[in-house]
Amino acid sequence: MYANALKPWHLLIVALVVIVLFGSKKLPDAARGLGRSLRILKSEARALKEEEGAAATPAEEARAERPVPPAA
Repeated sequence: MYANALKPWHLLIVALVVIVLFGSKKLPDAARGLGRSLRILKSEARALKEEEGAAATPAEEARAERPVPPAA
């Protein structure tokens, strides 16, 4: 139904609206701020994955070392 809903002229209209709303002088600053925010988000996500991986390792080792009691 919406196979080709977004045409190139839609993007052109969106770009013109953004330029009119923010002005051409503020756009580079806004893009720079967005880039910084994305960089921070990526680094935090990477740190969270590393922390999660490091935290999972000791728990897995503890389960592996604990003997399984015999079934009664």
